[in-house]
Amino acid sequence: MVPQLIDAYERKFYYLRLSITDVCNFRCTYCLPDGYKPSGSPKSFLSLDEIRRVSRAFAELGTEKVRLTGGEPSLRRDFTEIIAAVRENPAIRTLAVTTNGYRLARDVAAWRDAGLTAINVSVDSLDPRQFHAITGQDKFRQVMDGIDAAFSAGFSKVKVNAVLMRDVNHQQLGAFLAWIKDRPIQLRFIELMETGEGGELFRKHHVSGEVIRRQLEQQGWQRQARGRSDGPAQVFSHPDYQGEVGLIMPYEKDFCASCNRLRVSSIGNLHLCLFGEQGVPLRDLLADDGQLDALKARIQSGLLSKKQTHFLHQGNSGITQNLSFIGG
Repeated sequence: MVPQLIDAYERKFYYLRLSITDVCNFRCTYCLPDGYKPSGSPKSFLSLDEIRRVSRAFAELGTEKVRLTGGEPSLRRDFTEIIAAVRENPAIRTLAVTTNGYRLARDVAAWRDAGLTAINVSVDSLDPRQFHAITGQDKFRQVMDGIDAAFSAGFSKVKVNAVLMRDVNHQQLGAFLAWIKDRPIQLRFIELMETGEGGELFRKHHVSGEVIRRQLEQQGWQRQARGRSDGPAQVFSHPDYQGEVGLIMPYEKDFCASCNRLRVSSIGNLHLCLFGEQGVPLRDLLADDGQLDALKARIQSGLLSKKQTHFLHQGNSGITQNLSFIGG
């Protein structure tokens, strides 16, 4: 029987978000408005072999889904090799990436051939000018072409993430719904979250996903059941639409009760919550294959200190200064 990652509150963890870089080439207003700036001390991101070892440890502890995140993970030159390395673990049924779409059109077919099974693309507006204003990059057409390329490469569904912001995109539901009517896109609205560097933006632009949920329910959208390795989105479908809508609402009551995911940062720390405190170091146990048992034991023991909930309602975002820090 496969060991299972279970915390002190009986939550089971099937899902790992694995950051492989904190570098990003976009300057999104809600994440890195001034662009990526390296921290003062030089650091090296997890190597291909370290990624192979940490993913193997999680697979042997019952992980069924791995999501590669950043920063922008496709900026790694060895990104295709990373996909193949994680897919060496047959227990990992879903291998996903969250990307800004910058390299999607060029590389998505190679990613699929290497074993990628799911894609999330960040698109915060369907207005090219507003997209440029949010991301700092005039790449809207390139990202749209990338989504088309993903379907051409054989992906049956693409998830699209949009950070929900008052007076920016919260009134654009109609345009988004028209876009997904005849396309198998799961559009996911993510509530804007307060980070250490983003307090002012949060106070100005935060709006609850409840605004969108009410509109969906009024139009006959129905909430779907959630699988055990699914992310935190509440997913809605409608018989007249090929696409779906997901809502990620971290400020809603009991959001953390169904938590099923852990995070490893690009420098090898296990983070028990996106908005937690200092991570559990794993990198000293990633040097060779002989440390696998010790690595699994440290992951399991670290999990026992996972808190019951985040403290976002108190304005406490932990050590998360921005969302590229440990992969969003």
